[in-house]
Amino acid sequence: MDRPGEYQLPAIEPNEAVAGDRLPVVELEDADGNPISTAELIGQPLVVNFWYSTCGPCKEELPAFAAVHAELGDRIRFVGVNPLDVPEVNRSFARERGVRYELLRDTGDALASEVGIAVYPVTLFVDEAGVIVRQTGVLDADELRAHAAELVS
Repeated sequence: MDRPGEYQLPAIEPNEAVAGDRLPVVELEDADGNPISTAELIGQPLVVNFWYSTCGPCKEELPAFAAVHAELGDRIRFVGVNPLDVPEVNRSFARERGVRYELLRDTGDALASEVGIAVYPVTLFVDEAGVIVRQTGVLDADELRAHAAELVS
């Protein structure tokens, strides 16, 4: 219980309501500003990580995404989606943390709005048919590896 003058941050859970829904079809941008539809991402298992450079937990988990991508990237497509950073910051920030997978921008928050993202980071695990099978918040490498492996088992 809060005492006068104290504030407790509410526990925020990721939006589990999207599990079972199809990945919304919206336009994102590649590093060169070219449009890319989320429909183009479908066809193989997919891990979509929403992050941005000034998000502390995002910064902490990116090396885990880089490591798991190095292990599973030949069987699962990894995509980083950033709503805020300009392409140069997006790319350099991710690369400094070992990320070598595809980086896209959600400049109008179209995808984030469609899946109800309010707090970052968020990761969507999407099967080859485009169905979101899981949505999570912050992940470590072991959790990421386990959830990603479910997509190919």
